[in-house]
Amino acid sequence: MVPEAGGAHATLQWGITAVAFVAHLLVAARALTRANRAPASRAAWVAVVMLAPVVGMVAYLLLGETSIGRARFRRVEQALRRMGAAAAAMAPAAPVAVADNAVPLLELARTINGLPAVGGNRVALLGDADSAADAPENDCRRALDALVADIEQARESVHIAFYIWLDDDAGGRVADAVAAAARRGVACRVMVDALGSRAFIDGRRWKQLGQAGVKRLKTLDDINRLQHMAFSRMDLRDHRKIVVIDNRVAYSGSQNCADPEFRVKPACAPWIDLLLRCEGPVVAQVQFLFLSGWIPETGETGLDGYAAAAAHAWHDDGCVAAAFETGPIARHNAMADMFVACIYAARRELVITTPYFVPDESILRAICAAPRRGVRTTLVLPRRNDSWLVGQASRSTYADLLQCGVAVHEYPLGLLHAKSMTIDGQISLVGSANIDRRSLELNFENSLLVADAGVTAAIRRRQEKYLSVSVRVTQEQVEGWSFARRLVQNAVAMMSPVL
Repeated sequence: MVPEAGGAHATLQWGITAVAFVAHLLVAARALTRANRAPASRAAWVAVVMLAPVVGMVAYLLLGETSIGRARFRRVEQALRRMGAAAAAMAPAAPVAVADNAVPLLELARTINGLPAVGGNRVALLGDADSAADAPENDCRRALDALVADIEQARESVHIAFYIWLDDDAGGRVADAVAAAARRGVACRVMVDALGSRAFIDGRRWKQLGQAGVKRLKTLDDINRLQHMAFSRMDLRDHRKIVVIDNRVAYSGSQNCADPEFRVKPACAPWIDLLLRCEGPVVAQVQFLFLSGWIPETGETGLDGYAAAAAHAWHDDGCVAAAFETGPIARHNAMADMFVACIYAARRELVITTPYFVPDESILRAICAAPRRGVRTTLVLPRRNDSWLVGQASRSTYADLLQCGVAVHEYPLGLLHAKSMTIDGQISLVGSANIDRRSLELNFENSLLVADAGVTAAIRRRQEKYLSVSVRVTQEQVEGWSFARRLVQNAVAMMSPVL
């Protein structure tokens, strides 16, 4: 009997080993063959799965897929089809004239969501003070002051989407203004990311909004359930920052609804951001982006044509702009394509600010090629990053950038969270998207492309304010880094496709 028991045990072990081996190969094959993945990402995932079989398989099942889930994808697809007619109605009200190198960029933006470039807009960078020496964090405070003032004047609707909303001074004032608007009969809809705003959702302000009659939505609140791991990635996030008031005024940029002190991560404070206030036909596009997230998740009816009903106030002195959003359901590489196109569009000057710089190969090569084409290229990154991994991966690119002639600066006075790109003093790209894999492939992001010298000049002045206190990185400094430091940086960067 003992030999029989031993044989049965050996058979069971063999069976478990065989199943594990087959599962291991299947996960590796999936990582190798999944559509819409860069070769570097495939190689990194296959290496993780093969070198650490159990941990690698679990990591891939949780983090390796970019799907939002089949049911959610169907809801979004159906909502976008219903909203398609409204999007088609958002045509330019009059011919628009822009710089030659802006034309292909605006056309590229149109192909992402079907929203054409529109003229007659007023776009203002919020927070500017009379004194250039004023602290950048005060710009952020004044920007939210303007938002609160507009909400207090709302008469029809207030639509808000934030990745992070904190119950601090600024976040509390915005919440109070929204609650007061709802109590006076304004239709208020608030959409926050379930992870980024989890403390706000669990606190008194979320209840306050509900009691006032505000319609609330926690986006992607089911993505992290383990039973979904075979069909969707557990850490996809809604990173958008959008406000639309009365279908007449829109806000778009990189700023979350929080004080610059950002108390959930105070070690890197203050957080420095950009926020744009828009009036004109582009407001309808920003409204479309909000509703494309709201309608599929809530199923609320009667809103399909609401964006098209926006007040199309045409300003004769206005500018040309296009709003678009990217993410797991958008065309693959849409955000990367836009970054690369903007970089190659530069003929004289290119200035980029971003907090998280982990570019894919196409973006890095485009930036490195810019100085060699005669473009004065400046990159401004934070010296202190709230993500150690991102900081290491960012610095792994410095040697290549400096050798090619890119001026790399580090902002030392907090986390430079502003995501901006200015091109030849004529074109600006501002939004929620970082130059890292999360923004390029995983997160829902919103961006605003503006073809106007006046708007770009305002953003350039803000970029110069950042540069005035930043420290330029030299090639000698980078060459002096120790072997151990470079080893860590490059090892982290090598695994960046799976971060």
